[in-house]
Amino acid sequence: MMIRLTLFLSTVIISKSFILLPSSPRVTNANTRKASYYSNAGPDTARITSSSTCLFEDLHGAIYRKEHEMKQVNQQHSSLSDPVRMAIGYALEGESRTPLKLAKALRRTYDDPFSPDNPNFQEKTKEELGREEKLLEYGMADAVMRRGSFIVDIKRKSLSRPGETYARYDDASMVAEAMVRLGADVVFVNVDYASYGGDITELRSTVKAVRRVSKTAAVVMKDIVVDEIQLGLAKDAGADGILLIASVLGPALSNFLDLATTIGLETIVECHTRNEVQAALDALAQNIMVSNYDRLQQRYYPDQAYKLAGMFPGSGGPIICLAGGGLEDTNEMKKLLAVGYDGVVVGRAAMGSARAPEFIRAVRDRTLLPAEFSQWGLEDVEFDMDGNVMAGPRSDVPIPGDDSTSFL
Repeated sequence: MMIRLTLFLSTVIISKSFILLPSSPRVTNANTRKASYYSNAGPDTARITSSSTCLFEDLHGAIYRKEHEMKQVNQQHSSLSDPVRMAIGYALEGESRTPLKLAKALRRTYDDPFSPDNPNFQEKTKEELGREEKLLEYGMADAVMRRGSFIVDIKRKSLSRPGETYARYDDASMVAEAMVRLGADVVFVNVDYASYGGDITELRSTVKAVRRVSKTAAVVMKDIVVDEIQLGLAKDAGADGILLIASVLGPALSNFLDLATTIGLETIVECHTRNEVQAALDALAQNIMVSNYDRLQQRYYPDQAYKLAGMFPGSGGPIICLAGGGLEDTNEMKKLLAVGYDGVVVGRAAMGSARAPEFIRAVRDRTLLPAEFSQWGLEDVEFDMDGNVMAGPRSDVPIPGDDSTSFL
């Protein structure tokens, strides 16, 4: 009888994809940071929050939990007049559609002196127009120097490193504002408490904080998206975009992309394998992030993004490609940008680290060769903002009089 009971309990634990931590104390409602994940969440959700924080959870367990949570969220927002329900119930067309703020931030069109998005827009000279004509004649109209973008993934912890706390802060909005002031182009705000230590209220406060200090920086809601109502939560909170995970959504990815486009919400699709990238391309995803972390196997593959860099079109195309997952060194970031990625996503290395300003400068204070030249073996050649070759790498070189680390 005891053996049968043991086997039954083991089966239940494995089926939920949870691994119990014998040394971890049970977290009660008294010391739980937030009472619930979402605004107006009921007591059942609060119980899930408090009980889930004492467990290690893999992707399957997170999806199972998330589906259960979203059933409750759908019930809370079931009214047709509910703002969240209305956010996914109306199609935006024509002038009512919001500009592609996320895409512009990732491409840094605001920093292009000849782009209409730049407040200090300049007319092109005759020499520049003549150069464009020659490039067009040779089929290289888009082969221009690029600008890399820096994206900060704000989180206290992660599914990829169970049991580890990256940083401790009162609200993600404070971190987001500091990062944007340092030059970050986009911030990810994690709203899943059990997996990342954040919630939807932090997304709302972050949107307000970022809007105060920057007209160009974008805010992206990061969550384990399993239900369409989550797109409504992101839209209602004022986020510019939402992260969709290819390994979570599978064949449903195209449906979520279609709905997001309809309601005017931009997306970033996280992929890890070649098949996932191809599926995202086939679904006409415009912003794709290749992660070095395999969520299914729970393992890091440091060169995965580097290996898949050749799957994307060249410079100026409709696809914006990003790389992330365990990036902790400026040389890694430069290498990925040199092989064609438009930006890098940095989480753990930037959270609570005095090197955050260095990371941001290493990405933003330089220009990049067109993606078409990424296979020419010029990864170690660096160019300044004017397109001139630098004397050498500028990593770990502090700027005289720079007090940008004072917030850490």
